Amino acid sequence: MCTLVAISNQKGGVGKTTTTNALAAGLKHKGYRVLAIDLDSQGNLSFSFGAVTDGVACAYHVLKGEATAREAIQHTEIADIIAGNILLSSVELELTGTGREFVLKEALENILPDYDYILLDTPPALSILTVNAFTAAQRVIIPMLADIFSLQGITQLNDTVTRVRKYCNPSLIVSGILLTRYNERTLLSREIKETAAMISQQLQIPLFKTFIRNSVAISEAHSLESDLFEYAPKNNAVNDYMAFVDEFLEREQLL
Repeated sequence: MCTLVAISNQKGGVGKTTTTNALAAGLKHKGYRVLAIDLDSQGNLSFSFGAVTDGVACAYHVLKGEATAREAIQHTEIADIIAGNILLSSVELELTGTGREFVLKEALENILPDYDYILLDTPPALSILTVNAFTAAQRVIIPMLADIFSLQGITQLNDTVTRVRKYCNPSLIVSGILLTRYNERTLLSREIKETAAMISQQLQIPLFKTFIRNSVAISEAHSLESDLFEYAPKNNAVNDYMAFVDEFLEREQLL
């Protein structure tokens, strides 16, 4: 059975795309069949995979019904991907019909048997693209920085999850909040981690025990379109991400 996972945060720069990339690569290293879908008009995930974004069928064409999901799949060294590009910025205005929240879910139905995991990299906004991702997914992962601004957005994101669960997808589960670019040596980071734990308890959202340290090596791997686990296998942050993949899979077994 295929599990669809939305990686989401309406705040930009929190490591959302990096987390999607790392989770895709990590799951593939463990032998799973993985597809990533770039729903962000910036196309950063597509770039990090080395995917083609111009002149080919992309996520926009799938959402518009101009191409099937299978036609849009590209095979890369990291994992399979349906790329995203600037065309996605117009989807909010173009998807206006009844049932527009279900367009992505319906478009992916035919390829579900081909994959164990489909990862949905959402834009930094609570838009119709994010709602489509939540409607299609069974799980949501929320990456966030160890700062006060990231904490402020968690409640709003949780409200969106609650509404989607009520009206579109009652089986949607938040797998957890993942702290990224964490520096355990700073007092602020430790305080934010404690506050995040308190908020996760209040909202009944799990907090992953694994946290991701900051590292230039991850950015280097993305710029070189490389698998980060092969590019810097001894790097602390890379090891953190593999520990996160393990923790995610452990939680999956309990659900």
